[in-house]
Order: sequence, then structure tokens, then C-alpha cells
Amino acid sequence: MNICIVGTGYVGLVTGVCFSHLGHKVICIDKDEQKITVLKGGKAPIYEPGIEELIRENVQSGRLSFDTDLETGVQASEVVFIAVGTPEKTDQTIDLTYVKEAASAIGKALNGYKIIVVKSTVPVGMTKLVRKIIADQNAASEPFSVASNPEFLREGTAVADFLNLERAVIGTDDIQAAETLHALYRDFAGNIVMTDPATAEMTKYAANAFLATKVTFINQIANICEKVGADVDQVALGMGMDKRIGSSFLQAGVGYGGSCFPKDTRALAKLAREVGYPFSILDEVIKANELQHHRVIEKLQEIFGDLGSRTIAILGATFKPNTDDTRSAPSRKVIETLLQHGASVKVFDPMAEAIVKDDFFRELPVSNDFYATLGGCDAAVILTEWVQIKKMNLAKVKDILRHPVLVDGRNIFSLQQIRGEGLIYCSIGRPNI
Repeated sequence: MNICIVGTGYVGLVTGVCFSHLGHKVICIDKDEQKITVLKGGKAPIYEPGIEELIRENVQSGRLSFDTDLETGVQASEVVFIAVGTPEKTDQTIDLTYVKEAASAIGKALNGYKIIVVKSTVPVGMTKLVRKIIADQNAASEPFSVASNPEFLREGTAVADFLNLERAVIGTDDIQAAETLHALYRDFAGNIVMTDPATAEMTKYAANAFLATKVTFINQIANICEKVGADVDQVALGMGMDKRIGSSFLQAGVGYGGSCFPKDTRALAKLAREVGYPFSILDEVIKANELQHHRVIEKLQEIFGDLGSRTIAILGATFKPNTDDTRSAPSRKVIETLLQHGASVKVFDPMAEAIVKDDFFRELPVSNDFYATLGGCDAAVILTEWVQIKKMNLAKVKDILRHPVLVDGRNIFSLQQIRGEGLIYCSIGRPNI
């Protein structure tokens, strides 16, 4: 098929590149000329393992191209995906400006039957509004269909996730659109759920809210484990063996972050309030996650007391490994709190060059040199499970730090690994060493 992707952010770029790799002819549109120039040069504006190789391969094959002209992209395509950003505003509502702008521009560009697919994460009912916006701008009354097709990709493994898709959720009331989109996904999606737009939109929010709840549940179990002398890793192991529960998302730590879970849980909680049904469980999940990072601060205070004269090494700034995404990362909250207590911080992350473009980190000492970051620090706090952190030389860490204090906010080391290393080691939901 001929496919147009509007928006070359994380979702749009991965979707477009992968569809081209599967044999479709794809044009990715973005109004950011600098970003399009970078992409035409075979580089990706985001860090995602494997994506640059696929960009170069599929541009060379002629299946993938990039442009700033939305009209050209729409008119050359059968299916048009809206994959623009839906950031959270300062009042924690979702900014739908880019979706509305894309829908309006698409409506003006129609030159025949098109299927417009909302890929961006949007509140329930937005696909219906997109249909109205397109119709209002469709002066020539060209035929079109609209569908919802939320993404379920994980940053850091998004290319592999897309090419080995667990499920595609397609929401549309139009038979032609349903048949076309089913054909688009049937050869590589493990399961295809055909439903209506509102249900598809709700499925995205429900999935993320449930996973966030699972993360928060094990974190609160971990906090109780610390008080009763239990080991949360063993608790999670026993729980996960129950096939009704499963082992995924049972890793205790400093809380969830990123661009999806925080934003989507708040959006769903807000929707529930608006329809007169407060989502009390989700409200508590959000509240508990906001507080979880304090466990790291408390552990440092238990060792040092006043943190005002201390320098703390933050090991990992991104919300997860294999991405350069620091949005709502636990590191932000931990650093903010340490600075409020008068402590100094030094930050290590393999993506240091990208991270310092973020205003929050720009004024901080950020480095991709692991051991150099530890120099002059009183303690180190692990916040991201980067392989470089997992492979640290514990004896060398002990020798470099002013005090042999390692706070593991991700439980990446087993207690057996730590014993005998001479470190003061604190983790989440397990006995201190």
C-alpha cells in the first residue's frame, strides 16, 4: 500500500520505517525542516536500537521517503496515519493542538478516497472529532474513512515490537476501512482486534493504566517487605509463577516514568471524573508513584543524615535503558529532591549528549564516563538499568566513592553479588547490606 505518516516523532517514525521495511511505500511528513533534513541524511532524531539501519536500507530501496509537504504525502497515499505528539499541558490536560492541525490539513488535501488513522494517543472521542474536522475542511466532499489504531510499542525495543506485533487494535465503523487495515496488519500481527473507535481509544488507556497499577503494586509490596524483613524479589518470583499474574512488570524500584504511563494514567483518571465515575484505584496509583522516589532519598538520609554537604552520583537519567527519553523519568524527581535538600549531583548516562539538550539537565554535570562521574561523590544512586551500570566493577566503585554507599533503585544486583564487596548497599524491598 501507499502510506503517509504525519509526524516523525517516536511513534510516527517507528511506524513509518517498519511499514516500509514490510514492503509498503511510505512517505513520512513533518513540518520540522531540520528533522526532515536529518532523516534524509539517514539519521534518526531519536535513539532507538536498529532504526537508523532500517531508515538507510528502505530509503535506498525507494520504499521510504521524508518530506515537509503534507499535501503531497496525503495525495500520494491510500492510508494516512496521524502520529503527531499529544503532550501534557502544565495543568495535566492533553494538548490536542497537533492532532487537530493535522486533521484540518488532511481535510484540505483530500483528492479522493482516503483512510485516516489516528495513531497518536488521544482521549476517548478524539477519533470522532477528527472525522468532523476533516469533513469541515473537505470542501470538495471527497470520500474518506476514519479509524483509531493505538500503538503499544515499548521504547528501546520498538522496532522489534512492531515487526513482531503482539496485537493490532483497529477501531472503525466503516467496512472498507476495516478490511483495508486488517489486510495491512494480518501478515505480521499476532492478533487483530476489530472494534469501534471509542473502544480502541479506551483499550490504549486501559492497558497502560493496568501496567502502571501492577508496577505500583509491587513497589508498595516492596515498601512493606522492608518493614517486615521480607525479600520482594522472592515475593515477585512466587507471584509471577501464577499464570493469572505473570512475572512481567513485577520489578520493584523507584516508580514508573516516561512519556506514556504518567500521562495516560492521569488522562484516564481525568476522563473518569468527567463522566462521573472517579477511578479511585488509579488515583491511588498515581499518588503512590509520585511518592515512590522518596524511598531513595530516605535511604540516603538514614546513612548520612543531612544531605546538604553531600555530592550524589545519579546513575541513569533516562526513564529506561536503550532510549534517550527523560520525560517524567524518576531521575528528575530524585535530582529535584536532592537539590532541595542542598545536595550536589553528578549525572551519568550513556545518552549524555542527547540528555543535555533537555532544559532540566542542561545546567547539571552530565557525562557518559561512568567512573569519572563517581569521582568526588559520597554515594551513587542507580536509577536506570543500563548495561554499563549492570557491568560496573564493584571494587572500583568502592575505591572511587568517598563513602562506599550504593543505593540501587532498580535492584539490578542480587544480594549474593554484593556480599563481600565492602559496600553499604541499599535496594528496594530487600534487606540492606
